[in-house]
Amino acid sequence: MVAAPNAADEILARTWIPAGTFHHVGFVVASIEQSIQAFADSIGGAWDGAVFDDPHQAVRVAFLRGASPADPLIELVEPAGERSPVARFLERGGGLHHVCFETRDLERQLAESRARGGVVTSPPQPAVAFGGRRIAWVYTRQKLLVEYLERPE
Repeated sequence: MVAAPNAADEILARTWIPAGTFHHVGFVVASIEQSIQAFADSIGGAWDGAVFDDPHQAVRVAFLRGASPADPLIELVEPAGERSPVARFLERGGGLHHVCFETRDLERQLAESRARGGVVTSPPQPAVAFGGRRIAWVYTRQKLLVEYLERPE
């Protein structure tokens, strides 16, 4: 289910393209609805009103824009049930979870990540929030969880 954004806004997750490749930072929260205003207030940001249910990821997500158009987005991630891959992370307190970078060639990016010692924890799959663009997850040797998002053509 996708909540309708404000009439004057477009859906941020599907339309925002970073100047570079740094797309967003993800935070795991117990409830998007109970957290989003405090996050928006803390960064002087704005929310477009959209919440995405993603059955592929077993999460609900929402995105905030920062005070500057050049800022990466902030993603709030809520587990969609106890089988969600972020449910255990939330049990340990939640918080900062991952960084996301866009890439033009997802398969090449994953091969490069593996060559640097990273572990692909989730192969490419479509993401509801990004209109079906594929994402993949890599856990780096430095213990950083990185989401790679296919950049639109």
